[in-house]
Amino acid sequence: MKNMSLTTKYIISMLVGIVVGLIINYSGLNSEGSFVNEYVILGLFTIVGKMFITLLKLLVVPLVILSLISGVLGIGNISTLGKIGAKSFGLYILTTAMAIATAIGVALIIQPGVGANQVSTAQFTVKEAPPLSDVLINIIPSNIFEALSSGNMLQIIFFAIMFGIALLMVGEKIKPIAQGIEILNEAMMNMVNMVMAVGPYAVFALMSKAVAMLGISMLVELGGYVFVVVLALIIHLFFTLMIMFKFFTKLSPMALMKKLRGMQVFAFSTSSSNATIPVTLRTLTQKVGVDNSVASFTVPFGATINMDGTAIMQGVATVFIANIYGVELGLSGYLTVIMMSILASIGTAGVPGVGLIMLSMVFTQVGLPVEGIAIILGVDRLLDMLRTIINVSGDATVSIIVANSEGKLDKSIFNNPLAGDEEVHINQEVENKIADAIHTTQNKI
Repeated sequence: MKNMSLTTKYIISMLVGIVVGLIINYSGLNSEGSFVNEYVILGLFTIVGKMFITLLKLLVVPLVILSLISGVLGIGNISTLGKIGAKSFGLYILTTAMAIATAIGVALIIQPGVGANQVSTAQFTVKEAPPLSDVLINIIPSNIFEALSSGNMLQIIFFAIMFGIALLMVGEKIKPIAQGIEILNEAMMNMVNMVMAVGPYAVFALMSKAVAMLGISMLVELGGYVFVVVLALIIHLFFTLMIMFKFFTKLSPMALMKKLRGMQVFAFSTSSSNATIPVTLRTLTQKVGVDNSVASFTVPFGATINMDGTAIMQGVATVFIANIYGVELGLSGYLTVIMMSILASIGTAGVPGVGLIMLSMVFTQVGLPVEGIAIILGVDRLLDMLRTIINVSGDATVSIIVANSEGKLDKSIFNNPLAGDEEVHINQEVENKIADAIHTTQNKI
């Protein structure tokens, strides 16, 4: 294990976790009240998994703030910052539109749900999505401390960019503060490295619990729907995103996929783009070569509004439910689905249960019964894990494209297959010097 890269450890941990989870599920050891269920699945695995995800979430807000401020100071030009923002927003909207179009196209060819007379009696209720006007207004925080405590990413991004610009306007006097922010940002990345060092154990626990609790029986029952969603996800990741990447950067998509594997395993395990932000930032800056001035903006922004995986689920689910209920949507209906999905990805940013909220909005707009969502709820948890891989991969791809267009991509790092896979270590000589300095200070006091 010592000679393995972190990425290899993540993949092995995930595969072993899936195998262990399947064994527990099929053997019946996960039955309610059993020792394995109470003390292993709901006990050990749950505790380890939640502690790890909480650690990642702990890093998100300070990392985003320090990275963004450091990034704005690193860019040093407000017009350049505006260009990066415009390019990122445009590409994120483009990839979302391509994702939903791909999903609808694949679903119309395969036609999942045709001939099924299955109408669910389950009830489904979803939190109403806020109007787009409210979302735009709420980008500006009325209380930054409230935004920090609630983890409102759009408000945090807005404040950090404004504060960074204000620091730029101070002029030469800002140099000591800029150096301090850069040091703090580097320290935060070291914290990310520390968390990632224990990541393989958490990935094993998360995967074992998820598979043990959910199994694959639901996947069999809704096999057609699951197959089309997975197929559309694969097409978007390996064809749409990689063709865009190759076209704009002229770099190797194969090399990129190898560098993103560890990040994708984390995304699959946590099912959260926000929780994966620290890992995505580390991957892009240390393994891919994206300058922090770009990654610090595009990654948290993408985690908030870029929902390629969720858009794919919406497209397939729309066709699936329309087929089950015998509703003919027609060309205008599917164009409406594409437009609604793009708008909903912005309008529901930061809202819990965002995927289902977006889907209910789409269903309402095209005249499908919202209760039809209950039919696919059983497999949504497992598919959510796959969707998150696509979401973070889209964030990474757009970040690299934008960085390359701005001359902020270090291709020597990208072309180095070992970049960013170094083990976490503490420099003993530096540690001793710090200890001596502290000891000297204490003696003077």
